[in-house]
Amino acid sequence: MKRTSWLIPTGLILIGGVLLGNGSWIHGKAWLAQQLIKQAWAETLAGGHEVRPWPWADTWPVAKLMVEGMDVEYYVLSGATGNALAFGPGHYHGTALPGTGGTTVIAGHRDTQFRFLEKIAVGDLLLIENSEGKTIHYRVNDKSIYDSRRQKINVENSHITQIKLVTCYPFNAINPGGPLRMVVTAPIEF
Repeated sequence: MKRTSWLIPTGLILIGGVLLGNGSWIHGKAWLAQQLIKQAWAETLAGGHEVRPWPWADTWPVAKLMVEGMDVEYYVLSGATGNALAFGPGHYHGTALPGTGGTTVIAGHRDTQFRFLEKIAVGDLLLIENSEGKTIHYRVNDKSIYDSRRQKINVENSHITQIKLVTCYPFNAINPGGPLRMVVTAPIEF
């Protein structure tokens, strides 16, 4: 019995290590991707077009998102697919690019890049740097919860230049991918 008494504690330590590693992986991957995307963004601002952060990437940075008064700076990727969202916030194809007029929709995961939306408030200032290097100011005027089974996010107000940031809700849900979405709306500030 004494010979095998080390098996249970060793097994528990190994299982704990695996669980800790799996939990840290998504955050580490998101951080490393942002560093590579930052380099691609610098090349974009220097005149590049669709500069991919790594050779096999199916996305590229289209904007930089910042929040005044918060330590928030993320590069927004082309497309809001699962592949892009694994590495950063994604711009929904078919919606306006930042500052071009119309509604820009950007999605992000609630447990990584868009975690800050839990603390954002009406009146906060969002800053978006577009691919020409121009910084556009948007002021948050609404923070709402939508049920994706019953409501659609309105992007039809093409006469309003605004941004909508979308993430899953609630922030501390145990099961990912539920039907609720937090939508933060911010019209352009002139």
